[in-house]
Amino acid sequence: MADSAGVGAPAAVALERAFREEWTTIVAGLSRRLGDLQAAEDAAAEAFTAAATAWRRDGVPPNPGAWLTLTAWRKAVDQLRRDRPVAQHGLDAAALADPGRGIDAVQEGAVMEDERLGLIFACCHPALAPEVRVALTLRYAAGLTTREIAAAFLLPEPTIAQRLVRAKRKIREAGIRFEVPAARAVAERLAGVQAVVYLVFNEGYAATRSGDALVRADLCEEAIWLGRLLHRLLPANAEITGLLALMVLHHSRAAARLDAGGRPVTLAEQDRARWDRQMITEGAGLLDAALAHRAPGPYQIQAAIAALHAQAPLFEQTDWPQIAVLYGELARRAPSPVVEINRAVAAGMADGPQAGLAILAPVLTAGALDGYAPLHVAHADLLDRAGDTEAATAAWARAIQATANGPLRDELERRVARRPAG
Repeated sequence: MADSAGVGAPAAVALERAFREEWTTIVAGLSRRLGDLQAAEDAAAEAFTAAATAWRRDGVPPNPGAWLTLTAWRKAVDQLRRDRPVAQHGLDAAALADPGRGIDAVQEGAVMEDERLGLIFACCHPALAPEVRVALTLRYAAGLTTREIAAAFLLPEPTIAQRLVRAKRKIREAGIRFEVPAARAVAERLAGVQAVVYLVFNEGYAATRSGDALVRADLCEEAIWLGRLLHRLLPANAEITGLLALMVLHHSRAAARLDAGGRPVTLAEQDRARWDRQMITEGAGLLDAALAHRAPGPYQIQAAIAALHAQAPLFEQTDWPQIAVLYGELARRAPSPVVEINRAVAAGMADGPQAGLAILAPVLTAGALDGYAPLHVAHADLLDRAGDTEAATAAWARAIQATANGPLRDELERRVARRPAG
């Protein structure tokens, strides 16, 4: 977005709000019409630049989103005309003046949702590398800046910028379409889309690679919004419903996860009165609807675990044996070292610390997650509970060293300082 310095206060506020609310929708719509993500982004940027001048001079229009959409489209068409005759782009001449002409408000909402979904499926196309899919989705479906994405990946900003440029070129040259695939192709593309949406949510839920923030509620809410779009597209898909349930249930605890000073609060210490009961009810209902299809999958299992946490009146009343069983099933269906870490924690709570340490031992021996802080936190906590204070101290030190997130690292240091001596 262009710098809004110098823009009148009402216009500047309106422009910032419009950028947050409309940018991804405008880019999605233009991408679908143009088949070119770079051209769509350029036209959107020109529209916001034009708004900075026009809104200060003429006032904020009654419908800022429509003003920006139409202006961006006209900028795009002007650029196309400069390149070569518009007809050579395969565009409908009747739509050049106003691409939304003849569409009522209800239709417009449906078109916008469809365009956003089309953008997501394009960003998550299997022809693109997995890390590129995530970066594209964060940039164009979730609206993060290149700088924010670089911070999330712990990479230099120019590296992410080049990655995005190459990806946009590949989308254009490969003719990847900005639309929801035909029904027969949706199933094979869906797993990748779900994975990216959940990665967006996770980056918001636990911004472990961020230096100064633990929670990015805006990213969580964007991922949930994307999940709702997928759910409306395929309401009978149990795993989509399970993914939405999982995100809603996790996000229900958002208000209690930080204290008044912005420091993280552990699950055991959270004020459960601050949990969002309406979201918990919604998440549980979605989970029930998913399980009714009798087609269990990893997202549904994780949602069931989240539901057991969310519905426990007190931490001490958490059904750890059932959670341990569910993690065992998750490990069978979607084995990974991270799942094993969580299974170890659950087993440690259900059957004692030695049970958890036995599960964790192969993960530690493998060494693949030596730089993964949650592994060392789980190990340290289990060792403390098992009474091995010396080994626990070393594990806590490894956990702190591996934690890039500032507030979380500070909290680990406070937690270590509170440990009983000896």
